[in-house]
Amino acid sequence: MNGISTGAGSASNRRVLAASLVGTAVEFYDFYIYATAASLVFPSLFFPKSSDSAQLLQSYATFAVAFFARPVGAAFFGHFGDRIGRKSTLVASLMMMGGSTLLIAFLPTYALVGWVAPFLLCLLRFGQGFGLGGEWGGAALLAVENAPPGWRARFGMFPQLGAPVGFIAANGLFLVLGVLLTQEDFLAWGWRLPFLASAILVGLGLWIRLRIGETPAFQKVLAEAEPSHVPMAEVAKRHFPALLGGTFAVVACFALFYISTAFALGHGTKTLGYSREAFLGVQLGAILFLALGIVLAGYASDASNPRRVLMAGCVGTVAVGAVMGAMMGAGTLLLIWAWLSLALLMMGFVYGPLGAFLPSLFPPRVRYTGASMAFNVGGIIGGGLAPVAAQALADRGGLMPVGLYLVAAGVLSLIGLFTLKARYED
Repeated sequence: MNGISTGAGSASNRRVLAASLVGTAVEFYDFYIYATAASLVFPSLFFPKSSDSAQLLQSYATFAVAFFARPVGAAFFGHFGDRIGRKSTLVASLMMMGGSTLLIAFLPTYALVGWVAPFLLCLLRFGQGFGLGGEWGGAALLAVENAPPGWRARFGMFPQLGAPVGFIAANGLFLVLGVLLTQEDFLAWGWRLPFLASAILVGLGLWIRLRIGETPAFQKVLAEAEPSHVPMAEVAKRHFPALLGGTFAVVACFALFYISTAFALGHGTKTLGYSREAFLGVQLGAILFLALGIVLAGYASDASNPRRVLMAGCVGTVAVGAVMGAMMGAGTLLLIWAWLSLALLMMGFVYGPLGAFLPSLFPPRVRYTGASMAFNVGGIIGGGLAPVAAQALADRGGLMPVGLYLVAAGVLSLIGLFTLKARYED
């Protein structure tokens, strides 16, 4: 950490790193409490009574709604992020995400209002995805556009660390509630508390982000020329190969994460029969390896280059998929924890360097839009449908086909990375 302190330099840079980490952690907390609830409580509360698998599939379908909203949010917030600045756009995206999450706490259930309940759930889930679509790209730019020479990947890993921090906060709170409350109280009102707590965390994120300034790269863009009138059109016309390759490059990280968290939690509690508390505890232990992988990948990327580290992570993803059936289906929590830890460690290598790599594919004048679109469209392919596809594959053929799904995701990202190289590191 001494190296990070030296590289962070001024108090201003330390505030930037804190803003990129804390804001992203808050937004990912919001996103993950939905993922956890979609596996544990939404199936029975928001959908008509049927088989456990059918209710779980319907719940995962609402989970996927946000991934289709994320590119819409990326285009919207990217437009303003490239035209008026990173800071104000990040504040707006955080407010959108936080407001949608808070309102979920007040939703009526299917037993009270019928089909209106899942409709409102989908609407607010769309709002979550819309806000998060503008979050990642802006947070990554906030970090890397303030990085000293030679520190881009280590600065870029800070918004990535928001993922494990948000996950630990989300699942940790669900675990505490599961221990303190009865199953009846948890289903009746306890599940709403994590969504209510989001308001406090969003307030913290806003306080930190309002204290930072604009990035030097964007200030330079304003000084040299007029901002792009329609950044999305410019990205599509002049940088489409980078957009396409970047989209495929992120597929593996999304597939790894949502199969090892949302799908694994549902499969472990519904199919394998483990208690909610036991499986959440196993996941919380494994998520530490995601943080470790991100940090290792950040240092390795500055020592070599982010693309090389990402490609190594894709090879690791293929290996993780190949052993999924044997380890997850072994019948012991120890081997399940070992597989989850291995999967999330590999995710650190296919996720951690993205904060530095994706922005380097686009010039500063359209960087917010380009990096955000690549990241979030890739999220649809790799993450949006992953729990649904994995559950359907597991229902028909067990865990082996789910592992092959991960293998395919790793190969797809590897192909995308082969087509790319960093072009803009200013």
